[in-house]
Amino acid sequence: MSQIIFGPITSRRFGQSLGIDLSPSIKQCNFDCLYCELKGAKTVDKAKDAPSFLEVLDALKTALSKHQNLDVITLTANGEPTLYPELDALVSAILKIENRPKLLILSNGSTIYDEAIQTTLSKIDIVKLSLDCVSPKCFKKLDRAHKGIEIEQIIEGMQQFRARYQGTLVIEILVVEGLNDTEEEFRALNAVLHDINPDRIDVSTIDRPPAYEVKGVSIERLVELSNLLEDLHVNIAYKKNYISQKRYFSEEEIYELLKRRPQSFEDIALCFDEQSLQNLNYLVEKNALHVKNIAGVNFYKVT
Repeated sequence: MSQIIFGPITSRRFGQSLGIDLSPSIKQCNFDCLYCELKGAKTVDKAKDAPSFLEVLDALKTALSKHQNLDVITLTANGEPTLYPELDALVSAILKIENRPKLLILSNGSTIYDEAIQTTLSKIDIVKLSLDCVSPKCFKKLDRAHKGIEIEQIIEGMQQFRARYQGTLVIEILVVEGLNDTEEEFRALNAVLHDINPDRIDVSTIDRPPAYEVKGVSIERLVELSNLLEDLHVNIAYKKNYISQKRYFSEEEIYELLKRRPQSFEDIALCFDEQSLQNLNYLVEKNALHVKNIAGVNFYKVT
């Protein structure tokens, strides 16, 4: 497999994924996030020495001929994929491939205010953007953006993009202890996310060695913070080997819980004991609840 293509890998959020690294030789990013799994590096606003889109396309077609049963082709990078100079040409070419899996991009959201980037991303089946903070102080401390990038323009860009985008929009929040793990920050996020109206929100924490000395939060804290995101499809993305304390929920409690906020299958498995799962299934059988799939993640919702 070339340096450009990696996988397939099993993504806990998007299924079987074949990855495309648009900056395979060096980290090129306009953020230097404290939690990044890549080594810290000086921020840039343009990607250099990247493979041509024809080179990427050829490598992708070769890989697709070898791998079947894929859920997504994932555009990513050692850094930020929207800095790739031929992104629009590459996306347009990939979309012409017959019987292709869905196309996904994993972006930090930093360039979404750019109309040209919005136009390119609007062609993609699934767009994942990051929004770790909405307060300027938290944003500057946690995401350490390139000079000139402000959280206000990112939020406005996300709202504009949502208004024109017909695909599946996923927003990711990565929670870091002592930085964006407060109720105040999450209540502010809740207000902004209702304005953006994404299809799904993934809330996660650090699960790989970070570039800098920061720590993640407990799964229990993720659950508490996620509950502040009301009437939104929130998926708690956590490692499978985490063990949490499960509790009992009556049918009425389950109904009221899901009426307030849909819950993913993984959230349910994390929090519900065996009797609660039986109560849940009974509500499904009664058609009080139904299941909705959003970009590969199933949610229970009130009918």
